[in-house]
Amino acid sequence: MKTRKDIVKITQVKINHDQWQSDFLAAEGDKILYCGRQIGKSTICAEDCGEYVKDKINEVILMIAPIERQAFALFEKTLSYLLDNYPKLIKTGKDKPTQTRIQLTNGCVIWCLPTGINGLGIRFLTVNRLYGEECSRIPNEVWTAVTPMLLTTGGATVLLTTPAGKGTYASDVWNNKGSAFGSFKRFSASSEDVMNNRTICETWTIQQREKALEHLAQEKARMSALFYAQEYLGKEIDELHQFFPTDLIKSCMFEKEILKAIPTETNYLGVDVARMGEDQTVLISGNKVNSELLVMTELEIHRKILLTETARLIKAKNLVYDYRKIFIDTTGMGFGVFDILLEDENTKRKVVSIENAQRSLDNDENHVKKILKEDLYNNLLCMMEQGKIKLFNDPEILISLISVQAEYDGGMLKIDGSDTHIAESLIRLAWSMKDKSLNIYYG
Repeated sequence: MKTRKDIVKITQVKINHDQWQSDFLAAEGDKILYCGRQIGKSTICAEDCGEYVKDKINEVILMIAPIERQAFALFEKTLSYLLDNYPKLIKTGKDKPTQTRIQLTNGCVIWCLPTGINGLGIRFLTVNRLYGEECSRIPNEVWTAVTPMLLTTGGATVLLTTPAGKGTYASDVWNNKGSAFGSFKRFSASSEDVMNNRTICETWTIQQREKALEHLAQEKARMSALFYAQEYLGKEIDELHQFFPTDLIKSCMFEKEILKAIPTETNYLGVDVARMGEDQTVLISGNKVNSELLVMTELEIHRKILLTETARLIKAKNLVYDYRKIFIDTTGMGFGVFDILLEDENTKRKVVSIENAQRSLDNDENHVKKILKEDLYNNLLCMMEQGKIKLFNDPEILISLISVQAEYDGGMLKIDGSDTHIAESLIRLAWSMKDKSLNIYYG
């Protein structure tokens, strides 16, 4: 948690609101932002919370998200907004802000909590205002635990998210399913419209606009039209479907302590290296108990880690686990890590390059075997359906697998997702069940 002194240094400059932001701030009661990515949803909700809480007495505000880092992003922006605009409202000393709570001099408290898989850890609160960050990724059963918190206060719910298909709580709210959500004011904005029309000012320069539009063009070229429409135009797309059913994911999950107790010496590693402009590198270790069962043994998520550090980490882990194979995505930045591992005597005969929709090679590149991204995902799905893989009971894993979506384009299956770093690492680890057929070595 940043100190008060640190946060003061990063407080936000006064921004010029887009029209949709002004309309959202003016709306009272229940409301939902169903928008494209990176348009300022969290920033405007942080301001909404700050302006709301300054006039209240002894109220409880709760900020939730599927996982801790998402919940904390909105929470930290809210704290920054309060420090910038109402610093005297924040208690200090023994009641100073923590990673989960901001106490105010008017008796109000702002909580920040991840929901986890079922919401059991947040049932203790009665709240006056609820903020749901990335609410389309929060499992439906969590809402069963959350919504009663507002029962006796008559408080409002504020939801913000990028769409993630039908069947989610956010989708039901947006579509007023069964007329149960008629009280919600609905707001939508596409990333394209916002980036094109945002007023040039101190916080939004011409250079930033050009960079943003360049990024959108790159994303449009990389993604399918449907997935781009969902992620950046903020549209709910009927043709996109969740690839891994939530109940199936949960059926494969067990407590870490149980899984680590399973004896085996056949260890594998799946690695997804952060792509350019992204910050999450994931390493997942697993034990192949036999030809019918792969057990996850370790999950490591690293943010803002250098390629050389990633390679050193893998080499160190190999000395401990003596991996049979190390499966790594060499698309983009991953090739730098792969190249370093090829030069190490302990890893060069173990490292295997598996690129999405690309290839798997032997040392002379004589035996080229095409392994499509869809092959990797279908293999993991089949293993899950057949009970051949056991995963940690971890919300990070659940949310990543839930985020994977599929579509059929001209009869061809296409798979994509917005938070798939863990899923990408898992599909490579799961490919270890085909180890005999690959038989790939380098050196």
